[in-house]
Amino acid sequence: MNKLITWMLMHMNLNPTRKLAFSFFIVIVAGALLLKLPISHQYPISWSDAFFTATSATTVTGLAVVDIGEAFTIFGQIVIMLLIQFGGTGTMVFAIFLLMMFGKKIGLKERLLVQNSLNQNHLGGIIPLVRSLLLYTFIIEGIGFLFLSFRWVPEFGWKTGLFVSLFHSVSAFNNAGFSLWKDNLSAFVGDPIVNIVISILFIIGGIGFIVMKDIWKRKRFQKLSLHSKLMIVGTLLINVIATLMIFFLEYGNGDTIGNLSISEKWFGSYFQAVTTRTAGFNTLDIGAMTPASLFFMMGLMFIGAGSASTAGGIKLTTFIILIFSMVTYLTYKKETVLYHRAIKKATIFRSLTIVTVSLLLIFVAIFILTITEKFPFIQIAFEVFSSFGTVGLSTGITGDLSLIGKIVIIVMMFIGRIGPLTFAFLFTKKLNTPIRYPEEEVFTG
Repeated sequence: MNKLITWMLMHMNLNPTRKLAFSFFIVIVAGALLLKLPISHQYPISWSDAFFTATSATTVTGLAVVDIGEAFTIFGQIVIMLLIQFGGTGTMVFAIFLLMMFGKKIGLKERLLVQNSLNQNHLGGIIPLVRSLLLYTFIIEGIGFLFLSFRWVPEFGWKTGLFVSLFHSVSAFNNAGFSLWKDNLSAFVGDPIVNIVISILFIIGGIGFIVMKDIWKRKRFQKLSLHSKLMIVGTLLINVIATLMIFFLEYGNGDTIGNLSISEKWFGSYFQAVTTRTAGFNTLDIGAMTPASLFFMMGLMFIGAGSASTAGGIKLTTFIILIFSMVTYLTYKKETVLYHRAIKKATIFRSLTIVTVSLLLIFVAIFILTITEKFPFIQIAFEVFSSFGTVGLSTGITGDLSLIGKIVIIVMMFIGRIGPLTFAFLFTKKLNTPIRYPEEEVFTG
């Protein structure tokens, strides 16, 4: 499949942005075809369900219209796991890796594709970055697999225990949220090993390789790049705040954490808080959570995790920059400054564009679903935010969506994975003009 992707992309007259989007589309189509094979499923599934599952896996979302553990055979589950790996690490990263394995020369076009895929500003060092990224991915997933095996092999036996450990390690690190159990991880709500290992995997995956590499290289916080500092501090703050919010909002809810022990309450609140930003696993019944919790979680899903990571959403750094830019304007300052570094105006404009495009897309998707679906508004909105943020949490309505509803969610998952800006650039063309026009005041606010 990677050979096909590589050949097609290198011979298509498309710009890097469109090639990146097309690479995901190719993987999704190939995945859907594989999932429709008789060897992949226990009982017949429709083309729409196969396409939905392939899209959800490739975009590392985790929304499911069928029970993954019951509907698919081991072969089908392996296909889903590989789609998660391709989609999470990046289809172009694997395509370039394949070229390197066969001793092919990596030209400027290929480097531009990887640059776009990894959201890098410079072409220098792209190939070593690909090698490091893949090595880092397999090491972290291997460690997660090992720890989960200690927990699940004694319970399920060697064959099943090793497979579910590998599947969940890949799914967690890539922030996919797919589980082989119908109730996801609800059976392990108070299990310290499962909670800690799975959450560490998706937090590391959500922070991003660039930040982890920076930490490994520079060791001390003061020497880290501004991006790394914002990601580390922002992740800690938002995770603590989210845990406390879920704990207090759900404390008296007997259908979620209300009847659990105090330690299980904290584990459940912590896990559901940190997974909401993009991972999509759940140890609590999402459909039973209070409207306040669901609304709060929509905000977390919209923010997402780190840029150049396996996460979706507008990204945490985008959110932080906009918050501080707002403070800058309200306090009559000229520059937005973070850790003694001024933020470029182009970065602020980019952040504003990301948020504006994202909100417009979400508004359109919710509007369409309110016409085609008969579910309560908050459930529809939650589903859209979850698909856009490539989170995968659901109140339980995914499998009952109409065909149009499934198509809308598929589109939102695709946009969420390639990014709202990349999606917008698919329909625009760069214009170079030396003309400047006179300024005039427009009243706002």
